[in-house]
Amino acid sequence: MFIGRQYELKTLNKLYNENKFHFIVMYGRRRVGKTTLLTEFCKDKPSIFFVAEEYNDKIALESFSDKILSYFGLDGFVSRFESWEKAFLFLAQQAKDKRLVVVIDEFPYIVNSNKGIPSLLQNLIDHYLKDTKLFLIICGSSVSFIEKEILSYKSPLYGRRTAQLIVDPFNFFESRKFFPNYNFENQVIAYGVLGGIPQYLSYFEDTKDIYENIKTKILDKASYLYEEPKLLLRQEVREPALYNSIIEAIASGSSKLNEISTKVGVDTDKCAKYISTLIDLKILEKVTPIELKEKSRKSIYKIKDNFFRFWYRFVFNNKALIEQGLIDEVIENKIKPFINDFLGVVYEEICIDYLKILNKNKALPFIFEKIGKWWGNNPYKRCEEEIDIVALDKDNIIFGECKWQNKKTDMTVLNSLIEKSALFSFKNKYYVLFSKNGFTDDVINFAKYNNNIFLIEKFDYDLAN
Repeated sequence: MFIGRQYELKTLNKLYNENKFHFIVMYGRRRVGKTTLLTEFCKDKPSIFFVAEEYNDKIALESFSDKILSYFGLDGFVSRFESWEKAFLFLAQQAKDKRLVVVIDEFPYIVNSNKGIPSLLQNLIDHYLKDTKLFLIICGSSVSFIEKEILSYKSPLYGRRTAQLIVDPFNFFESRKFFPNYNFENQVIAYGVLGGIPQYLSYFEDTKDIYENIKTKILDKASYLYEEPKLLLRQEVREPALYNSIIEAIASGSSKLNEISTKVGVDTDKCAKYISTLIDLKILEKVTPIELKEKSRKSIYKIKDNFFRFWYRFVFNNKALIEQGLIDEVIENKIKPFINDFLGVVYEEICIDYLKILNKNKALPFIFEKIGKWWGNNPYKRCEEEIDIVALDKDNIIFGECKWQNKKTDMTVLNSLIEKSALFSFKNKYYVLFSKNGFTDDVINFAKYNNNIFLIEKFDYDLAN
């Protein structure tokens, strides 16, 4: 069953229906569902779908030739193309007056074996392909390669693309569709454990207990997901040991550059370079508090990918027990007691996404321009404060608090949020409380008589679709 990607499909189909040449660059991290999306797009169209492998140039060209000739029923009758140029010129001829989709998946593999391919494509687009009805899509999992070697100003292909699509992981509201039989709490746990990677989401069975899925699909040594983060890193980097250490340090609570570098035992400059690579791979992200009074330099690093965050928090650190077959021990004593704390950050992310959905649907008191988290100094209390969500425009601001806990949210939470909001001067202030387990009567009654306070326990999924 194909889930989500409606925007991407709509965009591709819109461009396809223009019935003129297009050169589209699509990219996103591994396992995010690019190939599935392109397969869905191509299924009712005349298309050649070529998946490149890590071959040398000769074998890669032969494979590409075989794919083309087989599509046109010419294999065995026509010799393979002698060059990439002749292969593309043949495709140009076939698409002179009729639509033809050509997808080259994992395009970076081809360029790695023949550095002249981007320049060749540039020349072909300028002189031949632009006058055809060819619908050419190149796709890659190496995000940094695509951005630097294809999309950047220095690339020969700069300015030749007619569109680009970044395929991101699903958010919670898309991911939950994989688990229609789970209740809200289990859907959040599944998303917190697996993130928004479709290939991972498809492994859990929502007819089974959530912890049974974790046991059999992640903690079992024979399971596909057990070594997945380490295997992914080995595909992308040369020194996986140091990258492992950096991710584990962040998963264990280190978030500032000096804390991370001290934990892993390397100087900050070297550590920063490795962190930059992990950001390019969409595994880590750099987070800065939203600007309210002045630009902050208090940046921190966090694990962007939920599955990596879960794996380095609960699998990487408990491998000795798992290798002994003590999986139930890991679940009962290492995961369950800490899962609510782990999901706190995940719930904040979900709540931010929900506010974005409300904003898009104009269901808030104003349309905010920026949203994020805030932390900084409280000069009155002389302590560090933080606010889970802040959303604002020039005159209006929303302060939000997210509570993933097994009790109702009470007035102490709301009073604390109102107190912290006094640090900032805005014409209109609004307060949003999100709570997994609802609110006490005091909070409900207080909000009833204050129209700038909003309480959200359940999401309107119709708005999110």
